[in-house]
Amino acid sequence: MVWSVLVPAAVGSVAAMGICLWWVPGGEKVPTPIRNTRLYQAVHHPPVPVSSPLVLPSAPVPAAPSLPVSSAHDPIATREALNLPSFAPLVHQVIPAVVNISVSRGSPPTDDEPSTQPKTPAARKVVPIPAPHRRHRRQKHHTVRPADDDLTGAGSGFVVDASGIIVTNRHVIGHASRIMVSLSDGRSLKARSLGEDPMTDIAVIKVDSPTPLPSVTWGDSRQVEIGDWILVAGNPFGFGSSVTAGIVSAVGRDLGSGALDDFMQLDAPINPGNSGGPAFNLQGQVVAMNAAIASPSDGSVGIGFGIPSEIVAPVVESIRKTGHVEHGWLGVTLNDASAPMWVEDVDPHGAAWQGGLRKKDAILAIGDVPVHDARTVLRSVAAAHPGTVFNFTIRREGKEMTLPVTLGKRPVADF
Repeated sequence: MVWSVLVPAAVGSVAAMGICLWWVPGGEKVPTPIRNTRLYQAVHHPPVPVSSPLVLPSAPVPAAPSLPVSSAHDPIATREALNLPSFAPLVHQVIPAVVNISVSRGSPPTDDEPSTQPKTPAARKVVPIPAPHRRHRRQKHHTVRPADDDLTGAGSGFVVDASGIIVTNRHVIGHASRIMVSLSDGRSLKARSLGEDPMTDIAVIKVDSPTPLPSVTWGDSRQVEIGDWILVAGNPFGFGSSVTAGIVSAVGRDLGSGALDDFMQLDAPINPGNSGGPAFNLQGQVVAMNAAIASPSDGSVGIGFGIPSEIVAPVVESIRKTGHVEHGWLGVTLNDASAPMWVEDVDPHGAAWQGGLRKKDAILAIGDVPVHDARTVLRSVAAAHPGTVFNFTIRREGKEMTLPVTLGKRPVADF
């Protein structure tokens, strides 16, 4: 009778002690034979955390590709294995033709006596709208400024001919007494100006090198579409040989700086010092030249502007041949606040007056092309050479007529 009571009690006590050892901290010290039992393993099975997704994926997510051991330290193999895009091949192709430009003003130092004066920044000049040629719808004002470096007098440029022909912005070298060009190979050469065009803010300089220089070619900016990739190179804040990438945000931007305004808007970071640098397409062709940024703080906010190659290339070619550029001129004030646009004023000594245009004439077309805004007319006139004949279709007192107008030469004062 006694044993029938004591034996079950003893067994129960032992079992209770074992269960306590399983659950209390330090239970991992339980003897191996006990830890191997099914009961112990069932109680101590490691918990699996579960986090239910808010939205279940519609398809299984592919696992990231594993890299071969041999490519673990090979950047190219790593990039290819992960299918990551890279601008490195494009950079290697074009960066040797991108140069850094520094300028000084005042009395030029001699070769044996380097200048001890700090570099004076390039003068900021916003080219005014040529008066009295334009008056149209009021536009919003933006903080737009040249992308040059006022602190160091630094800018950018690019070689378009192996003989040393370099393209940059006029505001980069304006009124400079000394222009120095730093090449990608580390050399620094003096440059001389071949000419400039105030209307388009384009300048051409030349360096003399004993060996041919790497050069780049022009692309067709008319083929560029919004959303295309773009690579920008230059000398931001004096940090030479820098590149940034982005897309074309917009085309045909009018910044109010001149009749030929037709800027390409880029979201690639452009900072002071990038002025005059190139913007490349993915084929390594120059499709724009960096010229301005929109920023309240002198730094990049993702809104930069480049002059399209369709404008830059002909101007550069003209400067190389003649040292200057001539633009067509009408001598009228156009008002496109209502349709059709009309002539608000005419310069009595201008080409428009001589061709028969008068106040209150409604402008309907140039040649066979209908026109609806002053900007289209003024851009077409400014892009043409003096002496070009434009056939204006107008309406005067209810009657339509065509007037052949021979363009004049734009006066220097209009710049």
